Amino acid sequence: MKILVFGEIGQLGQELVRRAGDVQLEVRGLDDADFTQPEACAAWVAQTDADAVINAVAYTAVDKAEEEEPLALMINGTTPTALAAAAAARGLPFVQVSTDYVFDGAGETPFHPDHPPAPLGAYGRTKLVGEQGVIAAGGAYAILRTSWVVSSHGHNFVKTMLRLGQDRDALTIVADQIGGPTPAAGLADACLGAVRSLIADPVGKTGIYHCAGGPDVSWADFAREIFAQAGMTCAVTDIPSSDYPTPAARPLNSRLDCRSLTDVLGVPRPDWKAGLADILKDLGDHPNADA
Repeated sequence: MKILVFGEIGQLGQELVRRAGDVQLEVRGLDDADFTQPEACAAWVAQTDADAVINAVAYTAVDKAEEEEPLALMINGTTPTALAAAAAARGLPFVQVSTDYVFDGAGETPFHPDHPPAPLGAYGRTKLVGEQGVIAAGGAYAILRTSWVVSSHGHNFVKTMLRLGQDRDALTIVADQIGGPTPAAGLADACLGAVRSLIADPVGKTGIYHCAGGPDVSWADFAREIFAQAGMTCAVTDIPSSDYPTPAARPLNSRLDCRSLTDVLGVPRPDWKAGLADILKDLGDHPNADA
C-alpha cells in the first residue's frame, strides 16, 4: 500500500514517517505543496499513484489565527477541500485531521462526532470549513478530530513544561480546561488505520471520528504528570482560564467521545501517559528540551 502524505515537518507528519512500517509513503512537504495554492496542491493528488491520501498540514497558531483568518482559512479550509475533491475524482480515500476547537466547549460531557459544531474562534471556524469541504467532495473519507497533540518534535506543551520546569520551582497552570492529550504517534497510527479501513470498506467506514488521548485531564494535572515522569521537582498551582487571558477563547470542555474510533475503525484510543513516557524516552529524559 502507498499513501500520499501532505506535510512532513509537523508533529503528525514526522510520526507518520516513523510509524509507516511496510506502508510506502509519498511525502509532499511545503516546498512541494504550498498550501496557499490549492490548485497546485490538488495537482499532486491528480498525478499520484498512491492508494490513499492523508493531509497532515494545518495552520495551528490558534491566537494568531484571530489576526490571520484568511490565511488560516486557505490552509485549513480551502486547500483541504481541493485535495479531497481531487481524491474523490480519483477514487482515493482521504484522511483529514481536525480539532476539538470545532466545538464550543460547553458542559462536561464528551462531544460525540455527530454533535453540532459551534467554534469559538477563527481556528475552529477554518477547520470546520475544511471538514465541510471534505464531506462535500463526495469521496471516501475519515475526518479525525483530535486535541492537545504532543510529541518529541516541534513546539508543544510537554516540551514547554520541561523547559520551564528546568528553570523554575513553581508554575501556575490552567485547571478548568479539560481534554485528552494526544501523542502524535497514536494519532499517526489512527490515520494509518483509517486508511486501511477505508480501502477495505470505503462506504461503511466513511465518517467523522474522534481520536484524543485518555484519560481526560486538566492542563494543570497534565503538567504534574509530565514533571513526575521526568523526575522534576516543580510545584503546580491551579488557576482558572480567566487568570491567563489569550487572544482566542479556548474551549473549557475538550473531552471527545472516541468510542467509534475503536468500534468502527478498530483503532484503540491512545494512552497519553504511556505516550508521554515514550516522548521522554525520545528526548533522552532530558528536561532541557527545545520548546
